[in-house]
Amino acid sequence: MDFFKEKFSSEILQEGQIFLIDKPLGWTSFQVINKIRWHLKNQTGLKKLKVGHTGTLDPLATGLLIICTGNKTKEINKLQHGEKTYIGTFTLGSTTPSYDLETRINATYPIEHITEPLALEAVNSLCGKIHQLPPMFSALKKNGKRLYKYAREGKKIEMQPREVIISKFEIKFTKLPEIDFFVKCSKGTYIRSLAYDFGKKLNSGAHLSSLRRIQNGSHSIEKAYSMKSVLDNK
Repeated sequence: MDFFKEKFSSEILQEGQIFLIDKPLGWTSFQVINKIRWHLKNQTGLKKLKVGHTGTLDPLATGLLIICTGNKTKEINKLQHGEKTYIGTFTLGSTTPSYDLETRINATYPIEHITEPLALEAVNSLCGKIHQLPPMFSALKKNGKRLYKYAREGKKIEMQPREVIISKFEIKFTKLPEIDFFVKCSKGTYIRSLAYDFGKKLNSGAHLSSLRRIQNGSHSIEKAYSMKSVLDNK
């Protein structure tokens, strides 16, 4: 899918546009924003342009990132409240401090006892309104400081669970230790925390080994531009 088949004027961009981007693996959401801003400013000659997104994806996640420009950035809060849909993989039998592959495995657990009925029971217990602790390796703030900074300093910070809604949670019982999943959830849900909680429900451990966002509100990954198409249109 080609990025910007037509040229956008500075007036149109400042008035506000929404672009759907497929964030690649390894990119931060901030890097995507910077690249899009640079491209649009270079195309139009604008010296300043507001550009924002409606929900951060971790560097190890891929998928839908909604980019807003100009006056459309005022709609970011509204767009953030839409349900998010993800697919990915949990790896059972081990945990990491970040609940994903950003950090190394810190503990291992048995998985021989895990059966499909037990896994489905764990899924059912994590559907609906649940209380979830955010990962310590996250950008949330406590006393004005990002949690991941405390985590990197080796400090433990007490956090309060947050209510989130898991409206749909399905798994494909694949070859252990991997289980593929589909999740539809509310704003503020951490899939990494869901992986951790899923492991605990199985009397084992788990971490998130892959994640892709495929839907954000009414917007789908199917209509998103790849970053390659952005970079190819310099």
